[in-house]
Amino acid sequence: MTMDAGSGSADRRSAALAAVRPGLAAFAALALMLFVLALAAIVAAPPARSQGGGGARYTGVASCAGSTCHGRMEGDGTVVRQDELMKWQEPSTPGGAHSRAWAVLSNSRSQFIARNLRIGDPATAPMCLGCHSTAGAVAAKGAMRGTVPTEDGVGCESCHGAAGGWIASHYAGVGTNADPDAEMRGKHLANLSAGLRKLEDPVVRAGVCVDCHFGSAGEGQFVTHRIMAAGHPRISFELDLFSSLQAHHQEDADYGWRKFGAAAGRTDHVQMWAVGQATALERSLSLFQSKRGTEGMFPEFYFLDCHSCHRRIYDQAKPVKTSVDNAGRQIPEGMPPYNDENLIMLAAAARLASPALADQLAARTAAFHKAMATDRASAVSAAAGLSQTVAALKSVFASRGFSGTDAFAMVDAISAKAINDRFTDYAGSQQAVMGVDTLLNAMVSSGRVTIGAAAGIRGDIDRAYAAVKDPNAYKPADFQASLGSAARAIRALR
Repeated sequence: MTMDAGSGSADRRSAALAAVRPGLAAFAALALMLFVLALAAIVAAPPARSQGGGGARYTGVASCAGSTCHGRMEGDGTVVRQDELMKWQEPSTPGGAHSRAWAVLSNSRSQFIARNLRIGDPATAPMCLGCHSTAGAVAAKGAMRGTVPTEDGVGCESCHGAAGGWIASHYAGVGTNADPDAEMRGKHLANLSAGLRKLEDPVVRAGVCVDCHFGSAGEGQFVTHRIMAAGHPRISFELDLFSSLQAHHQEDADYGWRKFGAAAGRTDHVQMWAVGQATALERSLSLFQSKRGTEGMFPEFYFLDCHSCHRRIYDQAKPVKTSVDNAGRQIPEGMPPYNDENLIMLAAAARLASPALADQLAARTAAFHKAMATDRASAVSAAAGLSQTVAALKSVFASRGFSGTDAFAMVDAISAKAINDRFTDYAGSQQAVMGVDTLLNAMVSSGRVTIGAAAGIRGDIDRAYAAVKDPNAYKPADFQASLGSAARAIRALR
């Protein structure tokens, strides 16, 4: 059993992040924008919800904050770092965004949004608290037992589940028998049965995160077009990248034993990315089919590709075409398309995981885009069919492991002409560069690419990020070229 989780050399995952995801340069321009703006500035994190139902007891962040638990000032614990609370409270980094979720409701931008929406104080408005506070999320669901201060923001239990049923066992420690690794594993399994969320499972983690990072049927957990028009950032999410930026732990032998039952067990980052893409699309289609799909006589514009409409308008004798034809969307000119950023990524991943489902996905995607130009009933029916294919693909992704070689194949798929030609709009292109970055990091984590080699092609990745830094300056041809350059650089490392 590893006895130094918090000191000494960092594990390969941490080193990989340092090499391929520096805090400066172009990655910061996008990733910190997404996290500090879309998370810390306005959006927050997963809803606090009991894994076992609505009757679990919440204990609040303070119950985790002891110096013998997660409240140390240094990450020098023998099993886990034990400075997780300090990491959660980082004042300016993406890792501290959840702790700031409620506090940002008092800043000038949040007040501006609240005035536009006429909802009063955003720090007390249910529309905001459903995602900006653990207390607000569970109260909205009628699930609150115990006391959680609203000012905790998005606390530990938002992700890990209400702790009342498992916290005593969790802090009891291990070492009472001859096989502490097996004991640690057994205790973790018992805690899962008592309500701890199995976040090492990509399906569970994705299901927790998308409630706020993508939207849910619950009140206070859906960022409508009206809310964005009032000043809220556009929702954007990629499960593995955001998980990496939020990670307060290291994946070492202890982690492997506890989470996977083997010292070598580690997160499969390619699988995490693929499941995240499928879950985001599955949630989007589910909400589209519900009452969320319309607002009054209008469609809910949240589901459409923002920048297909938000373009400059020219009124002159010589016409200027501001859109780019997209082979994946056979829709009439001027018809706003569904936001298919995750659908494009899924089309790339499907070819590797299940060619038969990839063909079905292509056919049902075409049918869905066509139905969107017909009427609401046709679109809902087509969305239901597409959802079935997406759910099947998610199941395939969740049931198979992905190797470093698969990560190379996935980068090839994303940059292939059939997919690359679909990067005509900002949202899909942003998702593509995050995906390529995540897949490169997976290659490093699996040992297929060295940290130095990954750092050596950082400039190619940064140029792809720069191409999606500003949505108003986005140029499809420039992005496609920069993504192709990054993919070729990665391919050369194979």
